[in-house]
Amino acid sequence: MSALLGLPERTWIDGVETAQVSLLDRGLQYGDGLFETMAAPGAGVRFLSLHLKRLAQGCERLGIAVPDLRLLRREIATAAGGGRAIVKLIVTRGQARARGYAVSGDEEPTRILLRYPWKGEDTGAMREGVRVRIADLKLAENPALAGIKHLNRLEQILARLEWDDAGIAEALLFSHSGALTSGTMSNVFLVRDGRLLTPRLDRCGVAGVMREVVGTLAAGAGVDLERCALDLEDLNRAEEIFLTSALTGIRPVVELAGRRIAIGAATRRLQAALAPQLAHAEGTDS
Repeated sequence: MSALLGLPERTWIDGVETAQVSLLDRGLQYGDGLFETMAAPGAGVRFLSLHLKRLAQGCERLGIAVPDLRLLRREIATAAGGGRAIVKLIVTRGQARARGYAVSGDEEPTRILLRYPWKGEDTGAMREGVRVRIADLKLAENPALAGIKHLNRLEQILARLEWDDAGIAEALLFSHSGALTSGTMSNVFLVRDGRLLTPRLDRCGVAGVMREVVGTLAAGAGVDLERCALDLEDLNRAEEIFLTSALTGIRPVVELAGRRIAIGAATRRLQAALAPQLAHAEGTDS
């Protein structure tokens, strides 16, 4: 039944298999924490080191004690074992020591792991592309939180409530100042005049793991990648558009707000470079 409903098959709290979270946990009360959603294509997790690197950076930004990464690797190995899965890791500041926003400084982080069933990437979407809309919602700009994957996702939830057409795979988000930022659950890349462009994420948005991987692949392929401020005009002038995420790889955009877009050579070249890495599961014991 859990697989049918898309619910987790198993859950662990601080290494113990249970679903009981304290009502005093600051992650529940305030969204005081971070998360990583990871693909486990086999015996291990894809790009695990990059996920843990981003998690540690987010903890440092929020002033949350960074969990023992070796311990996390062992716990993730347990969650990832047993075939294909999606593994979600949540780290919160821990249980509140007193009422209110103030931090006492002696909170102990809570580690939450969830294992979900996963069939793997949608190869059809990767091959044939996806339809995308532009969200009405505009993201707030807050450099203090920009880039990290914190638990406060209400903007993405509201944006996702804007459509129920199953044929639309994603919505692109702009900030209040008009800057193109990302999708609700993906990063966005544009190709124009032979250059690969992706939005700068210094005011809002999440710096995705797959975004970093694609940047590395582009450099290795001699493709000029520019992380820069982009707006609606840039989007409309794009010759190619694709989306990235840790679970979906690279998905070409073939329709944006009713405008047809061709799948170009740069997108296909980066997909080909990424393909071998999608089947690789990084060991969790390093």
